[in-house]
Amino acid sequence: MPTSAPPPSNYPTRSEDLIGRLNSVLTPYETKLKTLRELKNQIIGNRTKKLAFLKLGAVPSVVSILSSAVAENGGGSNLEFNEPVIIQSAAVIGSFACGLDAGVKAVLDAGAFPLLFGLISHPNEKVVDASARSLKMIYQSKLAPKYDFLVEKNMDFLLSLLNSKNENVTGLGGSIITHSCHTSIEQETLSEAGVIKMLINLLRGSLIQRDASLESLGAIIKENPGVISKFMGPENGRALNVVTELMKDRYPRTRLLACMCLIHIRNASLRYLQDAGIKTKLILILFELIDDPGQVGDEAPFALSSLIAEKEDLQKIAFDSNIVDKLCNHLEKGSFQAKRLQGIFLALADLCSKLEFCRDRFLSLKAFNFLTNVLTHDSPEVRAAACICLKNISRSVKNLSAGHFMNETVITPLVRLLQDTCTSVLIAALGAISNIVVDFTVHKSKFIHCGGVKQLVQLSKSMDSTIRVNAVWALKNLMFLVNSMCKEEILLELSPSMLISLICDPETSVQEQALALVRNLVDGPMDSVEYVFAEEGLLLNAIGRQLQSASKVEVLIQGMYVLSNVASGNELHKEAVMNQLFPPAGSDMQTILIKFLQSTDSRLRTASVWALVNLTLTSPGANIRVMKLQSAGIVCQLKNMVNDPCLDVKLRAKTALGQSMMFGDSSMG
Repeated sequence: MPTSAPPPSNYPTRSEDLIGRLNSVLTPYETKLKTLRELKNQIIGNRTKKLAFLKLGAVPSVVSILSSAVAENGGGSNLEFNEPVIIQSAAVIGSFACGLDAGVKAVLDAGAFPLLFGLISHPNEKVVDASARSLKMIYQSKLAPKYDFLVEKNMDFLLSLLNSKNENVTGLGGSIITHSCHTSIEQETLSEAGVIKMLINLLRGSLIQRDASLESLGAIIKENPGVISKFMGPENGRALNVVTELMKDRYPRTRLLACMCLIHIRNASLRYLQDAGIKTKLILILFELIDDPGQVGDEAPFALSSLIAEKEDLQKIAFDSNIVDKLCNHLEKGSFQAKRLQGIFLALADLCSKLEFCRDRFLSLKAFNFLTNVLTHDSPEVRAAACICLKNISRSVKNLSAGHFMNETVITPLVRLLQDTCTSVLIAALGAISNIVVDFTVHKSKFIHCGGVKQLVQLSKSMDSTIRVNAVWALKNLMFLVNSMCKEEILLELSPSMLISLICDPETSVQEQALALVRNLVDGPMDSVEYVFAEEGLLLNAIGRQLQSASKVEVLIQGMYVLSNVASGNELHKEAVMNQLFPPAGSDMQTILIKFLQSTDSRLRTASVWALVNLTLTSPGANIRVMKLQSAGIVCQLKNMVNDPCLDVKLRAKTALGQSMMFGDSSMG
């Protein structure tokens, strides 16, 4: 049977023909109107079609038609066709903008934004409605222009939107607030203008008005106790009761937005929502909303995470409500969209951040296997969330000691993530590794042998200071209580010159972690102390220089603990410490030790006294060191510290003073 030949490559496709009809000046209005409807029907809910028409330049064509129709409509000509064309053009523009940033960009670049805003005051209600709908679609994107509430005419226009009887216009007002209200000044300006009261009144309106009002109320009160106090005040009636009632609304999105409002109130001020019943309802409703198949189900776990983060009481309520089990069961049900999976792992991470029984419960369930599997997920957001969850679960000393995390199933994908191209994944993976390598068992060698140290050292050279500090933090924890063989293996990758570079890093947080790393390196048998004397003592000298020049107290604390550990060694080690703490004869430098012993920070005083305990311990050269301490006024300072308000300082000062007095009359000090 004969078949027809395909059309030549230069023959226009149906889509190209459609755009051609829109662009042609010869196309009658009736045909253009029909073509606009055809285009709208093709792209609604169809991302592929939208992208295809964007490539063909459909948006500039539609905006051009809208602009011409608006101009002619303003002149009063051809109203019968102009207004339907305006309505259809606005609808097509809104469809392109709906859920597609590329569409929003095309709409903005084509100049549709001011045209649509101008139509909000059009006498035809259908034109107003179509324009408001399209603007709402645009304002759902981060690409939409920010609205300046501080300009008086802008505020007047916003208030007129919120006062409109058209639900899509009031919804537009809410969308503008949600998109553009981010600073406390903007929140307070809107509050002072009476916007909160207007939004509360709209909570009793249509579904569109309720949802827009709840979302914009959330933006206005978020992290602002002052505005929340006004929201809860008597002038707004029983606003809290209205929002609380909406948690039980029949529509899932309304329930979610009501929950979010209450979470903002709870997070900004602990004075409100103390009732355990409301807390439990919030947790259970948010969990139920995760079952929603759409956007609500994707957003619900993030709301749950926001509710329980850093709040032990709410985490306990969630545990008692079996939320750990329920979330883990969700994971076993099957595949999810990446965003929902990310949210569930973040919620589980928050649940396991403080309470040991939450961690135990999670580890007892099959979900732990699922967690390790998603470390290789396609989505970087999911990989990062899984790492954060693993980090919080591995905070358990009991489970670390049992070696639950130091196995190939966990370590291999984590080490691979140290080469991830996404910064947030790298930082999250480093956080998880920092906890896991604290492992108190012999399993640390597994991490070393799979190339983990090499990757950490490489990341410690990163241009990103956050990556550097997290990489050094992980190396520090890996060095904690490690045996000599593992130390040698680590130092094959981490040279003394590299350590010196980290100690002298421009970022003080990196300096602190690098010094803590060296502190762990020299901790242990006396042989460990020798590591700081490598390359003619350059590493020890670098530590001494930091103690002379650093201003951040945490850097000084770690530096003093390094010297304290070195001072626990032999006579040569103790003498080297004395040389760092006391300037050579004839130098105009003052000893830093007096300043540290008089610090207002008890942690620095404790670290400094520990060094003195080790320096005054009975040994062949102790007498000479004590005489030097006496002449520098250190022994006198120790006498003043035996009544220090910090118990640690008091006990160590008494020990150091007692050891000093064994070498003669210390009253000379």
